[in-house]
Amino acid sequence: MNADKRRKIFTQLRELNPSPTTELEYGSPFELLVAVVLSAQATDRSVNLATRSLFPVARTPAALLALGVDGLTPYIQTIGLYRSKARHLIEACRILVEQHDGEVPRSREALEALPGVGRKTANVVLNTAFGEPTIAVDTHIFRVANRTGLATGKTPLEVEMRLLRLVPDEFRRDAHHWLILHGRYVCKARKPECWRCPIRDWCDHRPKTPEPGRV
Repeated sequence: MNADKRRKIFTQLRELNPSPTTELEYGSPFELLVAVVLSAQATDRSVNLATRSLFPVARTPAALLALGVDGLTPYIQTIGLYRSKARHLIEACRILVEQHDGEVPRSREALEALPGVGRKTANVVLNTAFGEPTIAVDTHIFRVANRTGLATGKTPLEVEMRLLRLVPDEFRRDAHHWLILHGRYVCKARKPECWRCPIRDWCDHRPKTPEPGRV
């Protein structure tokens, strides 16, 4: 895919959604961090349902730490892998309280030092909470980048590095959200809905899928 096509793709995505953001519900960088950790192998909807009850009683690392694993578990037990996530979150809160004065750090190194926080989670927090032009490559973005030809790669890190190099600067901050939403609702895993895709004219995917009922 050439640079002109990439620019047209992101220009179109921006026109349709000028201010994209995460579908996770949060009110602070800490709440976002908790929500993203909980969202691993879980839907945003299931996380939002859980955090609507959790956040009113634990809006800070100190408050969540005070709950302990046993106190946190009932709030998140409807989410996949909740036991390990509870342990990770409690230990992460301990580090935030003891080493960061209860604040979410703004450096990748410090974020990735927290239990349960990998590169993808750190990228989401840096981008969404702090406005950094990072791109968190999840399964949706990995699929869209490879399928469309935006940035092909065999691993999430390879795709991330290529996107950071190839996405024009003016689009980089919001690229993560545009691509994840496009993958979630249009360029779906099993069968992309090409007939209603707003960027189909510049996408390298072939053949395009027809509208159901049409050949």
